[in-house]
Amino acid sequence: MKKLKLIECPRDAMQGIHDFISADKKVAYINSILKCGFDTVDFGSFVSPKAIPQMRDTAQVLSKLDLTETTSKLLAIIANLRGAKDACAFDEITYLGFPFSISETFQQRNTNSSIAESLKRVEEIQSLCVKNKKELVVYISMAFGNPYGDEWNSDIAIDWTKKLSRFGIKIFAMADTIGVSNSENITCLFSRLIPEFPQLEIGAHLHTTPDRWEEKVEAAYKSGCRRFDSAIKGFGGCPMAADKLTGNMPTENLLSYFNKKEISTRIHSNAFLDAMNLALQTFPK
Repeated sequence: MKKLKLIECPRDAMQGIHDFISADKKVAYINSILKCGFDTVDFGSFVSPKAIPQMRDTAQVLSKLDLTETTSKLLAIIANLRGAKDACAFDEITYLGFPFSISETFQQRNTNSSIAESLKRVEEIQSLCVKNKKELVVYISMAFGNPYGDEWNSDIAIDWTKKLSRFGIKIFAMADTIGVSNSENITCLFSRLIPEFPQLEIGAHLHTTPDRWEEKVEAAYKSGCRRFDSAIKGFGGCPMAADKLTGNMPTENLLSYFNKKEISTRIHSNAFLDAMNLALQTFPK
């Protein structure tokens, strides 16, 4: 059985915040997360500062992270070849994450490129990753629905996963970009996708309201998902959701679910409590 992998996402939690969080605050918070035992920490992004001003200091933050004792690997988000080249320059980074939308409209808005252009970008970035001994993680954005009227169904998400995997990409995360995932569409997608691609690592990047999180986690886990993205306190996540209460999957809820089921998370509880407390000091009230 595949082991459970938990990916903590402070980058996703921070990137939409208007008030700039200083590099020192980011470093202190991410360093606390690195002590917890997460498989991977999505710590920053190499994208245009105009697009995401909050992440303009990612290289500076990286230079100050304490990686001497952590077992966690670092992931950085990129949106084009230039960002990928920037990220590949750092030995400390293991994973590059690329958001690939199966909505034509959203792909244009998010990365200023068509799906066809993004497919070429992914191929180029994957080649760069192989040369630099990095691993590419592709996020299938709009995996659970589409607000723009573009054609959407689970077959489209599965088809794009198949096409992209032909480039040698091994890790995919099904992303609930607009907060419309539910137990039914999660089960529908994962129960088909995971058995069809046993050689791939298929993850869940879910968004949720406070009252719906458990059914989503359970649907994904029971359908074979063993890779989960989350963010402490559910910070960040879903600016396009119709319900303003929608945010990232709260890490503490995820841990509660697995602990209740007696499924090992390998997270150090005292370090996690410290990170939870620091989160409250890091994010603007």
